[in-house]
Amino acid sequence: MDAHRNAFKPSRSQEWTRERVQQLSKQDIEQLRANADRLGETGVVAVCDEALHAGPMSAGGRGAARRAGSKHLISRAKAFQARGIYLPEAANSWSGVRNADGMVVMSLWAGGIVSGPEGCSCLLWRPDAKGARAWSDTESGKLRLEHCRLALDHGAAEGLLVHGEALDGYVPEHRARTVHGVDPEVVVHLTVEQRGEEYWAVWGAKAEGPPV
Repeated sequence: MDAHRNAFKPSRSQEWTRERVQQLSKQDIEQLRANADRLGETGVVAVCDEALHAGPMSAGGRGAARRAGSKHLISRAKAFQARGIYLPEAANSWSGVRNADGMVVMSLWAGGIVSGPEGCSCLLWRPDAKGARAWSDTESGKLRLEHCRLALDHGAAEGLLVHGEALDGYVPEHRARTVHGVDPEVVVHLTVEQRGEEYWAVWGAKAEGPPV
């Protein structure tokens, strides 16, 4: 545990990649997450959450980690309801708008999160190219695009992490090998960026300030 006490000095906080975190034991990941949460390192918290649900652990391996985490997960529809949103097509919708405040809430595939020195990012929508992303042209895909534009205008959005196993040849929003569910206690506060024709969720950039 002592190795993590100074883990979030500016020179080291950016080093906690998904691959590195997955090499730690479950106990060390939990401690790292607690430290990151206390210090406001939301990017590291998200990476730890993903590793705890999907990464290989020292006791029991990848399958055991999923089984242990799955009992804390709920369906996407219930996770949205907990955020004040009732999806019109619960099985297919991956985003919604909360009537109370107009906040857009997005489902984010945890395995698609990219972490780096600038924080975390996750692709939300890109146009279909030669059938490689047919989901983008479905009703659910068009709704996601609409919500990306709303979130871009709003300046902020919320994200729910969906854990599962992707299926080769498909984007997870369209079809996945397995969907384990959503951790209702993890809510990512993000912004939406437009990169060309693509829309990305971004969060967790380290704030400027004195060393911790």
